[in-house]
Amino acid sequence: MTGILAPFIAHPTLLMLVICGIVLMVGTSMDVTPTIMILTPVLLPAVKAAGIDIVYFGVVFILNTVLGLLTPPVGTVLNVACSAGKINMERIVKAVWPFLLAEVIILLLMILFPPLVTAPAAFFLGK
Repeated sequence: MTGILAPFIAHPTLLMLVICGIVLMVGTSMDVTPTIMILTPVLLPAVKAAGIDIVYFGVVFILNTVLGLLTPPVGTVLNVACSAGKINMERIVKAVWPFLLAEVIILLLMILFPPLVTAPAAFFLGK
């Protein structure tokens, strides 16, 4: 995977957008833990080579993975919510769309403006 991402290493923002696309595709069909355990060792060398802060990458990665859980076609969390609420998938997807849109906007803002993540982390971690 790092070989595929090599052309994007010179452009950290573009690299993060590509990584988010990959993570979102994987996250729609896989749970959080396997996604983290499989993709982190593959993506981390490219992230380090691009000079991206590891804490920043972690926050964006987890937020993106959780977004995948709520995104159809599989949407693991959507299936659980449908079962628990005894409602159909169409109804829950209509109800979740505004929240998905808000999460995508926040994710894009975090990618385009990394200090949104790194500044509070630096303050609380004392860096």
